[in-house]
Amino acid sequence: MSNRRIPKYMQLKNELLSWFETGKLQPGQQVPSENEISEQFGISRQTVRQTFGELEKEGWLERIQGKGTFARNPLRREGEQVKTIGIITTYISDYIFPHIVRGAEAELRSKGYRLLLSSTDNNKEKEMESLQLMTSQPLSGLIIEPTKSAEGNPNLSYFLSLQEKGIPYLMINEKYRELECPCLKVDDELGGYLAARHLLEKGHTSIVGFFKRDDLQGVNRLKGFLAAHREFGISVSPQRVVTYTTEEKDGVPYTQAVQLLQQDEEGRPTAFVCYNDQLAVVLMEAVQQCSLRVPEDVSVVGFDDSSLALASGTKLTTLTHPKTEMGELAARQLIGIIEQGLVVEDTVFKPEIVERESVHNREQANQEVELQS
Repeated sequence: MSNRRIPKYMQLKNELLSWFETGKLQPGQQVPSENEISEQFGISRQTVRQTFGELEKEGWLERIQGKGTFARNPLRREGEQVKTIGIITTYISDYIFPHIVRGAEAELRSKGYRLLLSSTDNNKEKEMESLQLMTSQPLSGLIIEPTKSAEGNPNLSYFLSLQEKGIPYLMINEKYRELECPCLKVDDELGGYLAARHLLEKGHTSIVGFFKRDDLQGVNRLKGFLAAHREFGISVSPQRVVTYTTEEKDGVPYTQAVQLLQQDEEGRPTAFVCYNDQLAVVLMEAVQQCSLRVPEDVSVVGFDDSSLALASGTKLTTLTHPKTEMGELAARQLIGIIEQGLVVEDTVFKPEIVERESVHNREQANQEVELQS
């Protein structure tokens, strides 16, 4: 059962639901006690209680006072398989991903589907393992976030196998370019453009962009960043673009930011556009480390409008991401494909700037200085 990337209660939930799939648990059969489950899987009784509570709400378990907990099966009629949809994302338990998963899970549960979860840590081999896990059992459909989408698709055979078996799937955040499947995504190029344009309109001409290069989201956000500069007639020097891979995300951007900020005032950047809010928070710390201030010395723009945008002392200006709505809609569309044979087109969400405290208006400040002089 052990998988560090999935919360323990969800791992246990998937395990118990698989007992229904395999017939290990039959309707009316008594389920092992909380103590027994806790000992068997080496997890706390609180985690077991949480899992039992969810399964009871969904109609899979029934507690009978003084007797114990018994199995039910709300979905299975005679000869009918349990309806199961899998979700494979790069991450599950941090950043914006819990919102996406919760949105999908709520929609699936309301339509009588159970959910299988797996994550890849943005690693191609782990994506292969996740696809193997999902396709090794009866499956109604899949919601997939591609792994390192800018680096090709070595797991193409698994996607072709899904098509061959008639298992529908759709992708979120991006899709592999050679696959013809519905995709729900943010217009990342527009987001990168809006972030840079916002700073350019505030009088910033020395902006550094930090973008992941192994995901198409980062590639497209960089494309928009460069387009905004072209529109304003400002060239972007090589030092003003920092790209990095998933493996480098905890080191390269921070190190590069510190080096850029340690230049004299004339050569120092006045603003950062960040691949996401997670990175923006890290780079705001780099600004402080260099004895500078956000936004007075360095303005910062993030992406995704996550909870992190409001968590630091200086509230972060950022771009919106639909998160929960994306999860809900992905589940709704996939169920429509499964049950009604719907033909679904790509869904592209338009991001918008959310203005907060992390951007300094240099244009206005310069005008005030001129008036005073």
